[in-house]
Amino acid sequence: MRILTDLYPHDQLAPALLILLPGAYGMPEDFVAYGFVSALRDQQLPMDVAMLELPFNQVADDSLLAEIHTQLVQPALAAGQAVWLAGISIGGYLAMAYAESYPNQIAGMFLMAPYPGNRMITNEIMAAGGLASWSPEAVTTLDTERRIWRWLKESATINIPIHLGIGQDDRFSAGHRMMATALPPAHVDSIAGGHEWAVWRQLWQNFLDRQFMQESLSESPQLQGEQQ
Repeated sequence: MRILTDLYPHDQLAPALLILLPGAYGMPEDFVAYGFVSALRDQQLPMDVAMLELPFNQVADDSLLAEIHTQLVQPALAAGQAVWLAGISIGGYLAMAYAESYPNQIAGMFLMAPYPGNRMITNEIMAAGGLASWSPEAVTTLDTERRIWRWLKESATINIPIHLGIGQDDRFSAGHRMMATALPPAHVDSIAGGHEWAVWRQLWQNFLDRQFMQESLSESPQLQGEQQ
């Protein structure tokens, strides 16, 4: 797992760590090239940033989740940092898989056009009448994709903010609309466009402009101490 970092430009440790997970074949440097880091810095959010490369074999066998936990999340929490996850496409899928596998570790997440799983699973949920009607208990084997959908179905009981950004013409839009039904309307942003960087960059800017992370970080004891 290759990690590119951008540290909060102050001498002391930032009160939070943001982990950015790209889409398939995306590189950590893409988040810099497409202005994700500069947009965050323009908001003066006190966060360190870790941008990951996602090796396909480790995505497929879920081993990347353990590396994210041991190499990034656990050290950040031990240092007193809150941890946010933000992911695009398969990166959004991994963010959900991490939260499902390691509960009570992160402060919040932003999912941009997350991969919703294969069509067999999304069709299964649609055939049940949508996520609210779908019963994962009736499924014999809960693979990673179904566990993620179960986790999303139960998201109202999860004590972290989950935000979703989607392009209205995205090839996964049907799955995204089902995901949106599990979230507060204020946490869902839908804009014109497909599965592409221009859309994800605008969703990211919209998310930052709404100051969701700022509100969450303002509750951090470390940040409160910094502001005094």
